[in-house]
Amino acid sequence: MGKAIGFLEYGRQAIEYESPRIRLRNYREFSIDLSAESLREQGARCMDCGVPFCQSATGCPIDNLIPEWNDLVYRGRDLEALERLHKTNNFPEFTGRVCPAPCEGACVLGINQPPVAIKSIESSIVDRGFAEGWIVATPPKIETERSVGVVGSGPAGLAAAQQLRRAGHRVTVYERHDRVGGLLTYGIPNMKLEKADVERRVQQLRDEGIRFETQVEIGKNLEFSSLRKKHDALLLACGATRPRNLELPGRELAGVHFAMDFLHSHTKSLLDSKLEDGSYLSAKDRKVVVIGGGDTGTDCIATAMRHGCASVTNFEILERPPEHRADHNPWPEWPMIFRVEYGHEEAAAAFGTDPRSFGLMSKRFLDNGKGQVVGIETVQVQWSKNESGHLELRERPGTEQRWNADMVLLAMGFLGPEPLGADTTDLSLDDRGNIAAGYGEYETSLEGVFAAGDCRRGPSLVVWAIGEGRGAARAIDAYLMGESSLPEPD
Repeated sequence: MGKAIGFLEYGRQAIEYESPRIRLRNYREFSIDLSAESLREQGARCMDCGVPFCQSATGCPIDNLIPEWNDLVYRGRDLEALERLHKTNNFPEFTGRVCPAPCEGACVLGINQPPVAIKSIESSIVDRGFAEGWIVATPPKIETERSVGVVGSGPAGLAAAQQLRRAGHRVTVYERHDRVGGLLTYGIPNMKLEKADVERRVQQLRDEGIRFETQVEIGKNLEFSSLRKKHDALLLACGATRPRNLELPGRELAGVHFAMDFLHSHTKSLLDSKLEDGSYLSAKDRKVVVIGGGDTGTDCIATAMRHGCASVTNFEILERPPEHRADHNPWPEWPMIFRVEYGHEEAAAAFGTDPRSFGLMSKRFLDNGKGQVVGIETVQVQWSKNESGHLELRERPGTEQRWNADMVLLAMGFLGPEPLGADTTDLSLDDRGNIAAGYGEYETSLEGVFAAGDCRRGPSLVVWAIGEGRGAARAIDAYLMGESSLPEPD
């Protein structure tokens, strides 16, 4: 454990951010690392709980050994802390930056005090590992001569590929875009996850012997049936990339875009030319409305702010969350409370107010007469439980409102995976349109074809994708070899 009474002696201190006005000037990460002494103090706050909910399914889907590496950080044994971290997580630098940290929501200390700064400790451990040269390629000592194809290079695909390679299999990862990383590269802005950090880890995988083929799209320039013939087993880790649309009058107007089209075009242009090529959807001088209040919506706000938008407003159909846990949201559940994320903070610093409007439903997009969006009509809504206990939405009469907007970004989540081509008709889907594959088994309706990550479970967190990739790798290894030596999830 950490220091026996550390939680009484030290207050919570997480990694801090540069001020909004400074970080809005660029696209770099803006976190300020904790000192070594501060990290030891934060590790000391861990209580060595009898039942550490932080590493349970409630807190951490990949069962990170959180109390163990907290203790090692407190004792200054950072290399051992890194080894513990890598036992369950292939890419802690990703989760340490973009995961919302359900582990902290489940921390026992968080019942009546600020929880342990688990996420900050995690990212600091792995950053130290790279800085010290402790993280190196570890190719397998024995080759099995079995071949596995992985479709998709997001967190699930990369985690599975690394595990399968370490089991001695030949692994090829297929990515439809021009860069490896999937969601990590093109779905998350650079200031939240620098792409050099993604490439650094991808290079480790290359050095371990994993082959990457980019600009290969299944069903377009490579048929699914051909891919199956090339490999002894196949993993589909292609994500849930079908965006949820907003079918309203005026949806066809110019200036209404899916959030991922906006974010992808920005990041590609940033990486290709530092935005000098102009081949991206620019929010400069635009009155931007972002519809959807999740992480993607926040990323759109932050990106639009850096473009130099004239204004930004964020619509959220749900009511404003409470400041503290509601009675129906007890610990150790994820706390559904009001949070100010980095994009909200930046918009408030620039424009003087939080950009969010809660309990608001869009009704139609307004046309300038030339096919360009110029505004949105909305109505306020009220949520209440019906007789069966389910929430129902009702419009509030007399609350109609018009908002000026010449750029609208739809950030309302995703529906499932995109089709993989005409020759996948025998691939069964579940009732939500995801690829059907049993939890913990991962095999689909097709012999030797497995699925993991968002394409199997639906849109979720990076940490879930890593866990699914690891689990699928073990299932594939067992399928190929009769049994698997890869770690079994708890």
